[in-house]
Amino acid sequence: MNLAENVKRLREEIAEAAVKSGRAGSDITLVAATKTQTAERVQAAIAAGVDACGENRVQELAEKSAAGAYAGAPVHFIGHLQKNKVRKVVDEVSLIQSVDSIELLSAIDRVAAERGMVQDVLIQVNIGDDVNKFGIHAEEVDGLLDRIEPMSHIQVRGLMTIPPILSNSRETRDLFARMYQVYVDISKKRYHNIGMDILSMGMSGDFTEAILEGANMIRVGSTIFGNRL
Repeated sequence: MNLAENVKRLREEIAEAAVKSGRAGSDITLVAATKTQTAERVQAAIAAGVDACGENRVQELAEKSAAGAYAGAPVHFIGHLQKNKVRKVVDEVSLIQSVDSIELLSAIDRVAAERGMVQDVLIQVNIGDDVNKFGIHAEEVDGLLDRIEPMSHIQVRGLMTIPPILSNSRETRDLFARMYQVYVDISKKRYHNIGMDILSMGMSGDFTEAILEGANMIRVGSTIFGNRL
C-alpha cells in the first residue's frame, strides 16, 4: 500500500469538503491515527505529509518515541488516558485530546507544574450520549471549564468528540453540527487559560461530514494505513 498516494487522495477529499464549508484544505489539520503502526510506517506517513500523529496507548507512545517514529511531526495523545499514566504523557506530546474529567485535569496540571511547563489539552465531549464512548456530556462543559480556570499549567485549546456509529450521514452531521455549536458558544466566553481554536472531530468513516460541519482537525487511521490486521 502506497501511503503517499493515500495521503494525497485524502488531502484532495479534505480540500473538497473544506471548500464546501467556506474554507481551504490548509485550514484542516490532518492527524494520522497511528495505533498499531510500526515506527517505519509512521515515518512514511510523516514523509507523505500528515500534520501530526495521534497515539491511543501510552506504551506504544513510549516505544515509538524511543524509536524516533515521530521525528518531523508533533504527536498527540488521542486515546483514553488514565490518571496513573499521566506522568508518561505530559510533556511527551504536544496535545492531549481526550481529557474528560476534573480529576484527570488536576493530575495533568500537577505534573505539568512539577515540570515547569504548560500542557495543551482538548476536552472530550460525548456528543451522542453514547454509553460506549468516553467524554463529558455537552451540558457539563461550562461547569468543567469554570473549574479549570485556576489551573495555571493547563491550556485548553478546544474540544474533541467521537460520535456513535449511526445509520446515515445526515444523523452524523446533525451530531457534528451540535458539537460545533457547543464549540462556538464556549468561544464567546473569556477564560485566561481556555481558548477555542481546535475542534477535533471526524475519522476515516466520517471526516467529510465533520469538516462540512466545522471541524478543523480530523483523526484518520485506516484511510491512510489500511485496515488493521
